[in-house]
Amino acid sequence: MRWVTYRTGGGERTGLVVGDAVHALDDDISLIDLLGDDGERMTAAAARAMNAPTEIVALDGADLAPPLRPPSIRDFLCFLEHMRTIARGVGMEMNPLWEKIPGFYFSSVSSVVGPHDPVRISPGCEQFDYELEVAAVIGRGGSDLAPEDAASHIVGFMLFCDWSARDLQLAEMGLNLGPAKGKDGANTLGPALVTVDELAPHRSGGSYALGMRGYVNDELVSEGSMDQMDWHWGDIVAYASRGCELVPGDVICSGTVPTGCLMEHFASDGPDKFRGWLQPGDVVRLEVEGLGSIRQEVKPAVPVRPIRTLS
Repeated sequence: MRWVTYRTGGGERTGLVVGDAVHALDDDISLIDLLGDDGERMTAAAARAMNAPTEIVALDGADLAPPLRPPSIRDFLCFLEHMRTIARGVGMEMNPLWEKIPGFYFSSVSSVVGPHDPVRISPGCEQFDYELEVAAVIGRGGSDLAPEDAASHIVGFMLFCDWSARDLQLAEMGLNLGPAKGKDGANTLGPALVTVDELAPHRSGGSYALGMRGYVNDELVSEGSMDQMDWHWGDIVAYASRGCELVPGDVICSGTVPTGCLMEHFASDGPDKFRGWLQPGDVVRLEVEGLGSIRQEVKPAVPVRPIRTLS
């Protein structure tokens, strides 16, 4: 199944993708409402959408919103080659802890945007970047899950773009608290939630063999595969659930596929050969095989409103 949420004159509506059309559910039903059990709600909703849709609209003409509004976003770093490339490029030693635990940070749920929405450069940023990732959506909640069972709590996957203000991020991380405003501007989810059964033929180890590509103004910049993950989906869902309760709709992200951001190219190419950071007017298109694509225009930043300093 493929589920989308699209904007209407009165708000947002969730629907099942059937061929080139969207079969809509009632206005008061969101995608998160279909989660929380072993799949019965979603299956029943799909039958209603097929047989008695509220309306049918063309997928191409739909104004797509994020498929869902997640209660939380945890963004992991599962592709260690991504970090190794950056570490080599800047002459930094790779911390061996990356191979002991799957590191992650919490990202902003209020900054989630749809797959074709414009994205503003973060205020004060001169090194704006995209990150090509995949997001898993928790269908059944749970805590202290075993790695061998944790992946069964995933209902499906979406494409995820973690927009990053690199200069702000690097400055903030000097405080040893992780990224803050450097990761606060926008998170893209979409275009659809694709259920795990749709991707079963692509299963590869603890992940899926799905090609991933990123373009800036139609220039191919990023290319990799989801099954390059070192930490698998079962690993990171289990780790996320350790000592806390995952709830339906929580989003667990893969981190950046190797070559999947400009920062990696800056580190490997060096400043003289680097293609440059994102600028107003640039169009970023990200694609993941089986999950679809997003296409977004970069907009200028709003002016910074300075705060006082303590010294």
